[in-house]
Amino acid sequence: MAGGGTRNWRLVRADTDAVPPSARRFMARARQRRMRAALPWAVGLAVLLVAGALVWVVYGTSALGVRRVQVVGAELLSQDQVREAAAVPAEQPLARVDLDEVGARVRGLPAVDRVVISRSWPSTLVVEVVERTPVAAVPARGGQFLLIDDEGVPFRAVAKQPRGLPLARLATPGPADANTGSALTVLGELSDDLREQLVAVVVASPVQIRLELRKGRVVIWGDDTKSDEKSKVATALLRQKGDEIDVSAPSVVTIR
Repeated sequence: MAGGGTRNWRLVRADTDAVPPSARRFMARARQRRMRAALPWAVGLAVLLVAGALVWVVYGTSALGVRRVQVVGAELLSQDQVREAAAVPAEQPLARVDLDEVGARVRGLPAVDRVVISRSWPSTLVVEVVERTPVAAVPARGGQFLLIDDEGVPFRAVAKQPRGLPLARLATPGPADANTGSALTVLGELSDDLREQLVAVVVASPVQIRLELRKGRVVIWGDDTKSDEKSKVATALLRQKGDEIDVSAPSVVTIR
């Protein structure tokens, strides 16, 4: 360089007026495009954060935990018995309660026929039970009586025979017992008049069934086939004299 001098460089900020209007408009539109492009991502991230927080509150904390177990339909059973069988820990997140497992535990109670488990937000578990209905009482040891339902399930022991419930004299009552099945078949076919007179149905074997009636009268039933026809014949003969009515062959009836 002439004179051996050096150049001094200095950085100078350009005034906005130095930028042409067209360039400024281009840069503004570019910023807007970047903001519009980023907005969905920002909204999505916010939604994910909120959803994650809600899931954590519902499933991971006791904020919506079990505070109450509501029992509906229990009469033979106490509500505490049902709650103990349900075995739901206090403050367990309601959303994490396994309804099927709770239902299986409650169905383990002999007196329970069916059960429905449901959630009632924010903090109640509802246990709705349908108890078994007794159709007969089976004399048992110690002077007690086992109540059986229409499936032959023994589900409760009581000290006294319930009023209005017939006796079923069975050695081994149960849903798989053939004698129990025969007794239930006969009981299901009895007329109202026979039910009113019935004291007990006695089943020594599936082919040795008899009805014990009031005043010491007996109806020899035989097996449980044609029980509907036998019921009609026996009902028609109730007004006849005689201590024993044999309807084991309903077409050939004898009275003694």
